[in-house]
Amino acid sequence: SAKGTIVFFAMQYNVTYTTDDNSDQFHFYDYGPKDIATIFFYMLVAISLHAVIQEHILDKINRRLRLSKTKHSKFNESGQLAFFYLFSFIWGASILNAVKFMMNPTSLWEDYPHSHMLFQVKFFYICQIAYWLHALPELYFQKIQKEDIPRQLCYICLYIAHITGAYILNFQDLGLILMVPHYFVELIFHASRLFYCIDENQQKGFTIWTLLFVMVRLLTLTLSVLTFGFGLARVENPGFSIADGNFNVLPVRIGCLGAVCLTQAWMMWKFINFQLKKWREHVKNQIPKKKVANTKNKRTKKEPNRG
Repeated sequence: SAKGTIVFFAMQYNVTYTTDDNSDQFHFYDYGPKDIATIFFYMLVAISLHAVIQEHILDKINRRLRLSKTKHSKFNESGQLAFFYLFSFIWGASILNAVKFMMNPTSLWEDYPHSHMLFQVKFFYICQIAYWLHALPELYFQKIQKEDIPRQLCYICLYIAHITGAYILNFQDLGLILMVPHYFVELIFHASRLFYCIDENQQKGFTIWTLLFVMVRLLTLTLSVLTFGFGLARVENPGFSIADGNFNVLPVRIGCLGAVCLTQAWMMWKFINFQLKKWREHVKNQIPKKKVANTKNKRTKKEPNRG
């Protein structure tokens, strides 16, 4: 029926406010169990879009480039994620620009709980959760190599946990502000990896990614500490109420801050190991070149002067 199908594609839990003179109406949205059906529908949409991008764009490029098996897998992964990060970054940045979150950072904790969302904010979160849930069955559909499954499964589950947590605990504003720069950095990385798969000499993008990666980690930690450690601890309405959407209690704040800090520490650890691995490979490649150069110099010295 129409009432049953509309749950799958329309945003649910609409809340309308009117002014005293009933001249203006403001539409907001809450969350609830019906969002599961909406997320499921958009997860199917994400699977369809994934297949279209893979078949009509990435596979055609792969046939022309004739990449190796390892590069083929990396090219497909980075190609899909680059499309998603680009779309999400533009969408998230447009929301921040429209709502003016960055003009007043204290809005992250003032008037908490932020239980009522604008349509575009709720739709953004629904699509984000749906996309990362769709990535789980894609591990089977795309026939990912067994050695790559644990790595991809790890970051997919981290995305699902953090985005869903921000959505349910009414930290949508903070989550949105943290997602936009993070997606921008990930976009640069996967775009750089695409160019690297095509031409191994194209590595300038990784240098830009290295600088921005560290800056975004510091930004994430700073905003998280300010929000959970100082801002929410000083608001006027601390307490726990599921009905009101208020989760401003010490265990929740510590849990959220701990999750963010541990995730950022883990990402920095992976980042440092990645940079050390690249440095070691660079040193190994330089040693044979130095040996060849030294042997050439010795030969030129031994040759008699025929002048």
